[in-house]
Amino acid sequence: MPQHGGNQSSCDENDDVLQPKMLAGSTTTTRHPSPSDALQFFLAPPTWLRVRVLDFKTLNGHSLDGGIVSGQTVASKSAPSVVARRALFDVLSANGASGVTLVSAPAGSGKTVLLRSWLDEAGLRDRAAWVSVNRNEQDAQRFWLSLIEQLRAAVGAEAFVERLAPVPEFDGVAVVERLLSELQSLEEPVVLVIDDLEELTSPEALAELETLLARRPSLLRVILTTRRDPQLGLHRLRLAGQLTEIRASDLRFALEEAHELLADAGVVLSEESAAVLHARTEGWAAGLRLAALSLAGHPEPERFVAEFSGSERTVADYLLAEVLARQPDDVRRLLLRTSILDRVNGALADLLTGASGSEGILHGLEQANAFVVALDTERSWFRYHSLFADLLRLELRRTESHLVRELHEVAAGWYAQHGYVVEAIRHTQAAEDWASATHMLADHSRSLYLRGHGATARALLDAFPAEARFDPELMLLFAQEPLRLGALEETAAHIASAEQNASAVPVERRHRFEVQLAAIRLAIARKRGDVESVLGELQALSGLLETQAPGELSLLNDARAAMLMNLGIAELWSSRNEEAEDHLEQGLELARRIGAPYSEAGCLAHLGLLTALRGSFVVARERCIDAIAVAEAHGWPSEPIVGVAPATLAGIEVGQGRFEEARYWLERAELALRPGAEPAAELLLHLVSGMLNTAQGRYEEAMEAFRVAERQQLLLIAPHALSVVTRGLHVQTLARLGETAAARAILAEMTDEDRDSSESRSALAAVHLAEGDAAAAVDVLAPIVDASDTVVKISPIQAFLFDALAREALDDPETAEASIERALERAEPDGLIFPFVTMPVQGLLERHPRHRTAHAALLSDILDVLDGSVLSAPAGRRPELREELSDGELRVLRYLPSNLSAPEIGNELYLSLNTIKSHMRHIYAKLGVHRRTEAVDRARELGLLAPSARRR
Repeated sequence: MPQHGGNQSSCDENDDVLQPKMLAGSTTTTRHPSPSDALQFFLAPPTWLRVRVLDFKTLNGHSLDGGIVSGQTVASKSAPSVVARRALFDVLSANGASGVTLVSAPAGSGKTVLLRSWLDEAGLRDRAAWVSVNRNEQDAQRFWLSLIEQLRAAVGAEAFVERLAPVPEFDGVAVVERLLSELQSLEEPVVLVIDDLEELTSPEALAELETLLARRPSLLRVILTTRRDPQLGLHRLRLAGQLTEIRASDLRFALEEAHELLADAGVVLSEESAAVLHARTEGWAAGLRLAALSLAGHPEPERFVAEFSGSERTVADYLLAEVLARQPDDVRRLLLRTSILDRVNGALADLLTGASGSEGILHGLEQANAFVVALDTERSWFRYHSLFADLLRLELRRTESHLVRELHEVAAGWYAQHGYVVEAIRHTQAAEDWASATHMLADHSRSLYLRGHGATARALLDAFPAEARFDPELMLLFAQEPLRLGALEETAAHIASAEQNASAVPVERRHRFEVQLAAIRLAIARKRGDVESVLGELQALSGLLETQAPGELSLLNDARAAMLMNLGIAELWSSRNEEAEDHLEQGLELARRIGAPYSEAGCLAHLGLLTALRGSFVVARERCIDAIAVAEAHGWPSEPIVGVAPATLAGIEVGQGRFEEARYWLERAELALRPGAEPAAELLLHLVSGMLNTAQGRYEEAMEAFRVAERQQLLLIAPHALSVVTRGLHVQTLARLGETAAARAILAEMTDEDRDSSESRSALAAVHLAEGDAAAAVDVLAPIVDASDTVVKISPIQAFLFDALAREALDDPETAEASIERALERAEPDGLIFPFVTMPVQGLLERHPRHRTAHAALLSDILDVLDGSVLSAPAGRRPELREELSDGELRVLRYLPSNLSAPEIGNELYLSLNTIKSHMRHIYAKLGVHRRTEAVDRARELGLLAPSARRR
């Protein structure tokens, strides 16, 4: 033993065990150090000891040499070091080209220390993103938020990885697609380390991670550390030679490395004892390092080795007793009583221990790398290594089991007081105070969902035992998930159970319960398209919202925004357009004021559809794009409530004859509008799909889409605003195929009121024309050719076109010409082309006198589409650039749809990287976008790039 020494331990942060690294001093003393001396060294190191500063270098792509990671002190003392695993360093460096490395071994094998020492020695840390998976991580969103934040830090502010905000309904698939697109812009290699992968238990996150690995850009190197092989499709990477594997046998310390570790720690052992220690630990890194920690101050090191047991569990238990037994009472009390926490700070530790000074102890232990690791740059929050925390908890239950529940209760109270809702609920559950946990989750569940922690809320809900689930407030919470998925019968069953047990709700909580009950009933009624029930539920909810109890402002504001949104949507689908617009606008204003992006996006999306039906396509497009932008900014473009926006955009594109763009938006809408989630919105989706197929001559596919749309009506209580339109187009398609009997059968099933609508009369005219009765067609169209009360803008245009066809068949060319001109007049404001390309009017249009029409440009566009041309922008509404692109910027723009990185684009154009980056920044500014993918999409809208093959 050195005569005056101390211990500075380096922790394998995510292998859950101590990773000691000893410092030896040169000052002499005649006294052997005691255990309290060792602790004092941890908490108050000698003046000559300084925190080492690692020299981080940029990744240079060269082969890396092994070595000892070392720091410097102000005096010429022995420098701290971690045993260099040179052979493993060589494996990590030599196999970088494989792309993915799996480090799979049990806890305490030295996985994390290996990677960190390799990164530090090679100067890779500033190009490395290190993601430590939270314990039992079930929340896919939280995992991806952490990963993207770490990647952003690694690639730098000039790169193109965008920040991801938490959202109510997380779409991991879309997030990974966006991330893959962004990472194509990497200009230098980046190392992504995902540590403790075995803690990732979300099937969605694992599937999404598998996608990232399979399609990883060439400049992204991924290293996975785990205690057991993950549920990922790594066999494909293995077969392709793209996987490097480091296993437990590779991580075991050789005898020579064990000697080096012990010597580094200042431990003096005989050759025989060192060999015995190595044999009994079987080279297990944790066993050796924990042994070194205890041996450093042990009065009889040889006896320690002789009594040292060999199994991992026994080693851990033995060392726990050795380490804890040597600590002062205040440190031991702190370690045990705070072991119930996933994270701890000084104030919370003081509360649990009933003492002061906990922050100083935590800082000292963290500085010594002995027991804890800081979780933030301010070093205010800490966590224990998982395995060590497990053992501390076992010891707490063994020695002070009567305190465990009380400690959880105290922790829950502190977390609740300081606004850490999730931790408060978890500790309340751990204390088995199910009533309080229910109340807390009921109070914050809506907020958790709306602010992006839906998976966490569901995990908290699942943690309740069966006997606690009869609480009526909890029953309402269990109704949320089936409601989100469109399982309305299951939702109703939960609500019925909650109502039957409503008397069990405490009087002081009755108002909250009734608000939640009315809000969920309103959502069910809206999904069923039952506007009368919506109005009834609204009346009940409005009355409840008028009586605001103290502390309920946030709850009531969230409920009010959702109420206005649901009411407006129900009114929209029920053709109450003025009321719908009023309530959706109110909901939008409130959602923006209280910061509720879910309601904001839902109101915007449905206002976009409403505007498309009765207002301007230009404004409708803006509202839909805004809705999608809000959703994308929060990571959930595929949320059903927003699915109306891409479906509406698809409808606008179909109407304006831009069929390739329509197909793209339809695919986006299909991802969001999962079957059963939003039946009314699904009807719109299938209606637009049928229109697109009709426009492109795929009549069988069109009829199937119309039939599916009509079946959606069966899921709704009230008639859907677009159901008459759907049946009208279905009848027209059948008539075009000569199936007039089937067409008449559909018309016969309609109500008298529906048969008298403009859409149905146009459909009947199509049947008459197919049957050769042009006079009957003229008669049936007569009441509606000047009608203005149509559901969609194409209806009057169709009426005029059918009238023109009938007049032509009756040898009345002048009236036919007049009807064509009136159809063009109706189509001009929004550049509508769809009716003209889905009806046999091409001959009439070609003969239409150009010198007498006021709509020559639109007529030219229509004939171009009929001849197979593709319109690159809405007719008459080509978006304008903020500023014209220079020739150099245009050249760079043409490379942005490719997978080439910025340096590769520079090589192609013989331009410097700085010039390429400068051009890209100017392009983004002039196009009004922030990302490469957005720039490509915007350029295609402007006609600066050809349409994408993915949209064909």
